[in-house]
Amino acid sequence: MASSNPWAPVQPSAAGLLLAGCLSAGVVSKETLDRCGKPAPCFVRLSEAEQIADLQAEISEMKLDTEILQMEKDTADITHPFYLTQKCQALQAMNKHLEAVLKEKWVLRQRLMKPVRQESLPIEAMYHRHVVELLVSAVAFIEKLEAHLTTVRSIPQIPLVMKNMDSALTKMDLLVTDTKALAEQILEWREKVKEIFENSQLTAESDSWFRSITL
Repeated sequence: MASSNPWAPVQPSAAGLLLAGCLSAGVVSKETLDRCGKPAPCFVRLSEAEQIADLQAEISEMKLDTEILQMEKDTADITHPFYLTQKCQALQAMNKHLEAVLKEKWVLRQRLMKPVRQESLPIEAMYHRHVVELLVSAVAFIEKLEAHLTTVRSIPQIPLVMKNMDSALTKMDLLVTDTKALAEQILEWREKVKEIFENSQLTAESDSWFRSITL
């Protein structure tokens, strides 16, 4: 990367080094170079290539710095002193709590082994009404607990029940259609029977009338 200090000594470029080598070897003379006011295209390209290389090196360094900053940001909760201090304080508080539990282990064990029946908890008078309501709700919930559990257990079967219900509704629609068709057939048959009965009565009356005439 090119130096940004204006007081730093100027480093010779590749073109300058090449010209110095040519002068020292006697390939060209200083007078010839002085007469050439315009630099050769090859030297211009060498200078441009050197500038491009310096820019690429600077870009690479900036990318590296950016990656380092991003890594520090991602691992800040692990490596940053502030977060490490918080974690250490939490661990120290937990350690103190565990030490207190270990010191009172025998007392805690005896307290846990002792039955808690027929003991009352101190509750302020202003909360007595809420405690009564809570106990009533708890008793009602316990009474219906089995029904609630049955409902919860049946939740996975709801899709199958809905499928069976859809099938039953489809069958019911088919039965209704068949029943309507059967009712129409019965009505038609009834009309036909009625017509046959009426015709038979007319025939019987006609026969009796003819018999009475012949007699």
